[in-house]
Amino acid sequence: MSNRRYRLLCPISRALDYIGDRWTLLILRDLHAGPVRHRDLADGLTGISSNLLATRLKELVADGLIQKTKGEHGVPLYALTELGEATGPLLFELSRLGVKFPAEPEPRPPGNLRLAVVTLKEALSRVPDDAGFHVELRIDGTPLDIQTDGGHVRVRYGAAKEPQAVVEVPYEPMIAHADGRITSDEFAHHLVIDGDLDMAARFLRRLARAM
Repeated sequence: MSNRRYRLLCPISRALDYIGDRWTLLILRDLHAGPVRHRDLADGLTGISSNLLATRLKELVADGLIQKTKGEHGVPLYALTELGEATGPLLFELSRLGVKFPAEPEPRPPGNLRLAVVTLKEALSRVPDDAGFHVELRIDGTPLDIQTDGGHVRVRYGAAKEPQAVVEVPYEPMIAHADGRITSDEFAHHLVIDGDLDMAARFLRRLARAM
């Protein structure tokens, strides 16, 4: 944990003691997409230095928010703990607040789209539906595996195995739709759908409600 503590008798300040440093919440955001190597995490966090990322990861491991594991061939991976997973609703509320502020005139594009996972998962979870689906959402060609059995929603970064439908969309229209700059009908014009059209429609109806 950083030495810059508030040391106040307040649960909000106590939480910020652990997650309030610059880049920390964005690291947690990207880890909601699943276990990842240091290099791939750095690729998505445009602008962070390798040394600062290493420091933040070490702090988050010490604080019990993430864990260091081993993947295939012993490759070190970082993953959320149960406590780290609990940051999902907080990150979603921050995204809802963020769209109320104007965007930077020339924002830097993300290095990858791991950032989309937690927002999609939390948004879809908040509009429960008994109808399940399994789709692959491709945003600017990047695949996300989205499954739901109605109440439980699972979103992971990477290609889906045997999805019922594939839905493709550019990233910018998704952000514009979330920001309220384009309507659902305008957003629909950017979609390319393959596979089971009923399942794709089921997913898109739920996504529209969530957004």
